[in-house]
Amino acid sequence: MAKQSEVTIYTTPTCHFCHMAKEFFAEHKVPFAEHDVARDLVRRKEMIEKSGQMGVPVIFVGNELVVGFDEGRLRELLAV
Repeated sequence: MAKQSEVTIYTTPTCHFCHMAKEFFAEHKVPFAEHDVARDLVRRKEMIEKSGQMGVPVIFVGNELVVGFDEGRLRELLAV
């Protein structure tokens, strides 16, 4: 299991699934770093290079990639 402080989410302000993921983290008291790829072009490029994805959310739990809001996979990785 990854330490919870290692959670990073790449988002955009209008992404419904991004909001769902952040609500999930808040509900389970999981700290996370958020990067708004709509405004931050450097982080957008980083997200695409690390994940091969252009859509959001892109979530990293440690080195584990989760594309989209996959609640089951996040529960498994975070043990919540």
